Amino acid sequence: MNWKLAARAEKMNPSVIREILKVTERPGIISLAGGLPSPKTFPISDFADACAEVLHKDGQAALQYAASEGYGPLREAVAEMLPWPVDPAQVLITTGSQQGLDLIAKVLLDPGSRVLVETPTYLGALQAFSPMEPEPVSVASDNEGVMVDDLIAKAPDARFVYLLPNFQNPTGRTMTEERRAAVSAAAAKAGLPIVEDNPYGELWFDEAPPPPLTARNPEGCIYLGSFSKVLAPGLRLGFMVAPKSIYPKLLQAKQAADLHTPSFNQRMVSEVMKDGFLARHVPTIRKLYKHQRDAMLAALTREMKGLQVEFTQPAGGMFLWVRMPEGIDTVALLPKAVERGVAFVPGAPFYAGASDPRTMRLSFVTASVDEIDTAIAALAEVVREQLAHNAAADVQRLLAASPT
Repeated sequence: MNWKLAARAEKMNPSVIREILKVTERPGIISLAGGLPSPKTFPISDFADACAEVLHKDGQAALQYAASEGYGPLREAVAEMLPWPVDPAQVLITTGSQQGLDLIAKVLLDPGSRVLVETPTYLGALQAFSPMEPEPVSVASDNEGVMVDDLIAKAPDARFVYLLPNFQNPTGRTMTEERRAAVSAAAAKAGLPIVEDNPYGELWFDEAPPPPLTARNPEGCIYLGSFSKVLAPGLRLGFMVAPKSIYPKLLQAKQAADLHTPSFNQRMVSEVMKDGFLARHVPTIRKLYKHQRDAMLAALTREMKGLQVEFTQPAGGMFLWVRMPEGIDTVALLPKAVERGVAFVPGAPFYAGASDPRTMRLSFVTASVDEIDTAIAALAEVVREQLAHNAAADVQRLLAASPT
């Protein structure tokens, strides 16, 4: 058969991270690559109890088709846990927050539409937007997030700006209160909608991050959240809070995509969340992740000493961002690291525009402290070998260029 692909399909690319995760399945590989929550944090016994309760109390409804908007009590619980007044009618339950990105792309983007993103930004968002064939525009960013002057300069004709203010994937950085105020004011003045993605906001270590951008201008923002990082990703359960003016179109896109998110999963999570479970459970995740972040920071400081390696020090979340010394391309470095038993994600795929080939993302949440120590030591050894190889090659080039 002669299958002719749609133009949008031609623009689809495989997930770099998912391809790397296949490599990490090899025996002996310590993965610092995947954005996977630690399975130690999954409340399995609580889900077992909730599963039995849901089936006993209302099993027929739990296993039946359901409303596309989501399970009413869960939508109400989402509205109650957010730090600004939210009408449950504005909450749309999604099949993971990744589906929220897909729905936003379908509703807001046309071929050639300009969408603004941070530098770097979440790879999964770029993938979700790509089939709609937009023009992603990278906004200059520093350790506090997007830079306001560049955002203002690039705002005209942009459909929206996509931001992760809290413990950003991939860098781990957090937008300060002052930057949030400036970004919110600038976007409102320019009439630029904000899509705020906040899957990691509850995973703070010492203090909670500032209030969401959406709390400052709810009518100018779409807010995305997820239960994957605080309960379990296998449930594929996220949510979206949207202004009432655009909610119906997002709902229609949801209906076309999958009718509704699994009703049984929604009822289970609603059952687990009752009686303040998250307030008791999430602090145990924070404690574990902080311990592992500290171990990775200590290992990087110790093993990379003298190599001019730079890395962020995230105040929460799951990732930190590393910049290697001059002459290191992390895409080329990855297979050499895998040979030594460690995997990471090169930074290049996280850029909408020109990339920094010296960057990489490391996850500190699934490896044990001993594994982190072993992996970072192996990575440092690979870096030293590559620098030595580069220096020898430079000498050879100089000798070849010098007159005999």
